[in-house]
Amino acid sequence: MQDDPRTLVSTDWLAAHLGDPDLRIIDASWHLPASGRDARAEYDGAHIPGARFFDIDAISDRRSALPHMAPPPEMFISRMRAMGVGDGHQVVVYDNSDVHSAARVWWTFRLMGKKDVAVLDGGLPKWLAEGRPTEDMPPVMRDRHITVQRQAGLVRDVTQVASASKLRDHEIIDARAPGRFRGEADEPRPGMRSGHIPGSRNLPFARLLNDDGTMKDEGALRAAFEDAGVDLSKPAITTCGSGVTAAILSLALERIGHRNHSLYDGSWSEWGSFADLNIATGDA
Repeated sequence: MQDDPRTLVSTDWLAAHLGDPDLRIIDASWHLPASGRDARAEYDGAHIPGARFFDIDAISDRRSALPHMAPPPEMFISRMRAMGVGDGHQVVVYDNSDVHSAARVWWTFRLMGKKDVAVLDGGLPKWLAEGRPTEDMPPVMRDRHITVQRQAGLVRDVTQVASASKLRDHEIIDARAPGRFRGEADEPRPGMRSGHIPGSRNLPFARLLNDDGTMKDEGALRAAFEDAGVDLSKPAITTCGSGVTAAILSLALERIGHRNHSLYDGSWSEWGSFADLNIATGDA
């Protein structure tokens, strides 16, 4: 794996840079409600030295009834300043989550125009498996100035996705498991219809990862998209259940040099809630 401080870095890279004064490490662990896990409590118990905790649910657009929608810029600025994350910092995001939530925070930073941000390949599980250090004390955090420039092209709303579904001028790529995509498995949120956005392709996020949770190499990533029927010459829109695992697809697209991608923030939590939006079932 080739380290890239704008997409993905290895545990070796992070260990070598752990003492850098301009490094900021973020624990972005998030768990599905049914998991029974408490990401903040786990962070308090053990985290990579110097890591700050980023709560995906708390740092979100509280005006929306949809789960953890991207925060407005002013909230992002306020929370990052308080966490001591600012301009000139290299950010590395990791998680200890089955849904690999670090990619969602990577995408959030990119949405805010911050490019010096990478996901830790393999996350906390790989870090721990290698016997690397952790601590249970929160870091000393001093306010740091941060400027943002929201990149509207990196996010799509339901109207834009409906247009893309109708016109078929984008590849809509769904990161959910095949049973949910085909409409054969119940959705985890009550009152949600089952199926997928018409015209979308199914690429479960796990197909982009190795057995140890690291991301596959660029050749294997490209093959996974192509095997899913994705035309990589088209702009891409990634989607999932609530906009978390879709970001893994976005990160993978960035890794293979496909820069024209955006994320449907409402994802199936929004699309599946509205009876007037068409749905498809099966593999079609």
